[in-house]
Amino acid sequence: MDHFYGIYGVGAVIILVTARYFCKNNVTLFLGGYAIGTITEYLTSFLVEVILHAKWWDYTNNIFNVNGRVCLLYSAFWGILTIFLVKKFNPFIDNILDKIKEKLSPKIAKIIVTLIIIFLAFDCLLTCYAQDIFITRLTIRNHIEMKDTKRREEDYQKLQQKEPIRYFIDNHWDDEKMIKTFPNMKIEDIHGNIIYLDSLLPEIQPYYKKVFQK
Repeated sequence: MDHFYGIYGVGAVIILVTARYFCKNNVTLFLGGYAIGTITEYLTSFLVEVILHAKWWDYTNNIFNVNGRVCLLYSAFWGILTIFLVKKFNPFIDNILDKIKEKLSPKIAKIIVTLIIIFLAFDCLLTCYAQDIFITRLTIRNHIEMKDTKRREEDYQKLQQKEPIRYFIDNHWDDEKMIKTFPNMKIEDIHGNIIYLDSLLPEIQPYYKKVFQK
């Protein structure tokens, strides 16, 4: 079971919905995408830390960063991607969708869109749940104390008693699957130390070569 990185989809949708306000030229597209991407990335990072007590990324070592959540370099990437998204990629997709709509009734089209939305929402919820279980498993195994350690220990004990769910997790959300899906995930212990989860599983290598080292 693979997962989608929701931040890119959410960011793209927000950009496309609001693009009409800043699509005058490439400069305004860049600035609009820069601002929307930065806000989306910051809020996503904040919510992940509040809800999951994890860090999907940390830009602390990058220059001109804000709380390690956003930085100048990746915000600039959002601006560049916005120009490509609005002027090249989205028109191409719209053209394909127009051809598909010609062959489908409005009712069928709405059903398909609804099913896709439900699928993505379900996948998002499952992803968050899988991450939470993965973090819990590693923190307990490595005796790492977090702010919600007691809650995690109680939930994990209950989970072990549910054989079907535990079997599914062991087979689909094992350590290798989670590290390769989220190779940069980090957590913070009660002492404020940032711990990279892949450092707890050195035998598992990510599927790509890291350009920016820790």
